[in-house]
Amino acid sequence: MDTAVVILNWNGRRWLEQFLPRVVANTGSDARVIVADNGSTDDSLDWLRRNAPQAEVIAMPANTGFAGGYNAALKQVQAKYYVLLNSDVEVPPGWAAALRTHLEARPDMAACQPKVLSHRNPNTFEHAGAAGGFIDRNGYPFCRGRIFELTEEDHGQYNDDRDVFWATGACLMVRAEAFHGAGGFDEALFAHMEEIDLCWTLRRQGWRIGYTSAVAVHHVGGGALGYGDPRKTYLNFRNSLAVLTKHLNSRWIYARIVHRLTLDVFAALKFLAEGHAAHAWQVGRAHRRFLRWMPRLVRERGRLRRAERNPDLTGMYHRSIAYDRYILGWRRFTDLDPAAFNQPARRTR
Repeated sequence: MDTAVVILNWNGRRWLEQFLPRVVANTGSDARVIVADNGSTDDSLDWLRRNAPQAEVIAMPANTGFAGGYNAALKQVQAKYYVLLNSDVEVPPGWAAALRTHLEARPDMAACQPKVLSHRNPNTFEHAGAAGGFIDRNGYPFCRGRIFELTEEDHGQYNDDRDVFWATGACLMVRAEAFHGAGGFDEALFAHMEEIDLCWTLRRQGWRIGYTSAVAVHHVGGGALGYGDPRKTYLNFRNSLAVLTKHLNSRWIYARIVHRLTLDVFAALKFLAEGHAAHAWQVGRAHRRFLRWMPRLVRERGRLRRAERNPDLTGMYHRSIAYDRYILGWRRFTDLDPAAFNQPARRTR
């Protein structure tokens, strides 16, 4: 088959038990289903051998995160299209074929995602991906259907096919040639925002990134690392700064980074005011790690700029999503200024 569904698992036996049988049944002959085990210490591998003979298994010796785990697994998978699927996602019949059809009709599109709804609240968009991702001028990601912690109910307002800035790694179909041509995921990120980094790299190589509502999946979210876990806060803030530094095209990049660090301080103060001291501490920890990473990030920034080919740099939100959300009180994607998406990014050398 030309399509491989690859589920990265780490100590997620309960999610495999709950969701894998339906993934296998609803994928059918449309794709191979592969579980790549990322050094689990629970009984995931034993359960797979006993209960999921239809799924191929790649067993890796250690947990190298979402980024490293997928990089290692996909080097062992021969396919034209990969589907990266979280283990806590419920999929409908025909879902893989519909995503493949979407990409095949758009040869200049590297990757696409479906509509992602909450498994717990099926009529509400899920935090990780919703109806396609965007990013603001300060590097803060958001989605159609989700701005920071606010998720919208699905009333069909995003029932369309369109280009987006990034597509979620919770359910991502990507051309194998594009994934490997971009160098795969940045393994230093370990987990969180690695798909945004990948999509930004692909856009700089001239590829498009898409969303289609022809498929809707339901995602539990936080299967490996819960949304309330302070470690998630650390990874999100650290990786967001790293991705911004690598990719933002501006002669004022360092001023932008200082501005972003200042905004993060306000985010930490908000955590403190809400009684989440552990999360506030993780913001500071993320900043310290980011500053130690700066020499490497500057080198990577130069390499990416030299490797650009016909970059598509449109689609960034040229406003502050934090200002729009917390000062202006805009709560939905449709509240945002549409003109702010239409400005092409300035190219400066």
